[in-house]
Amino acid sequence: MHRILIIDDHPIFRHAMITILGKKFPDSETLEANSISEALTLLEQDAKFDLIMLDLNMPETCGLNGLLEIRNQHPNVPVVIISAETEKQNILQTISYGAVGFISKSSKIEEIATSIESIFEGNVCLPSEILRTPSTRTRMTNDNGISPEQIRSLTRKELTVLKYLTQGLANKVIAYELNISETTVKSHVSSILKKLGASNRVKVVASAANIDFNQYVFN
Repeated sequence: MHRILIIDDHPIFRHAMITILGKKFPDSETLEANSISEALTLLEQDAKFDLIMLDLNMPETCGLNGLLEIRNQHPNVPVVIISAETEKQNILQTISYGAVGFISKSSKIEEIATSIESIFEGNVCLPSEILRTPSTRTRMTNDNGISPEQIRSLTRKELTVLKYLTQGLANKVIAYELNISETTVKSHVSSILKKLGASNRVKVVASAANIDFNQYVFN
């Protein structure tokens, strides 16, 4: 059973999310808060949530402050941003600040449900259009500091796995695509984390989102 906290100041949207979650995860328990302060009060009473769904722009907070406040006080509770934000750099910044994913409020109902299910499976969730769109700026390193030298330190197989990671694919899907075991995929991911200096899978996806994989050679 999943325990989920929805933080959004629009009651109609919270009700819609509760309905979606109830259909996709019928055994789940969903609580709601209309502000960051109300959410923090709930978390102080009981922080045993499997996921927090947070609107990025709340009346009492500015931008990422709400996410930072929750992450600072309850770092072990996963937070996914669900917002109408469309700016790519702002979306990627939510990941670098510790969110496990970003879901657009304009997504279809099934897309939202599938994204949440993917997060529960341990994957990073980002809008497909964000993953497909390269950065309009060119530089020797990407926005999060991965250098060409670091990329070239990866084996061809690791580079391919990294490409699939940025597409939001789960380990079992990557294993199927590459015709290798899921254990081998996990081994490649661990090696990628080490070589790129990232502490977790979320940061790898955020850091590699702007890489133009077409310039590299794959198996």
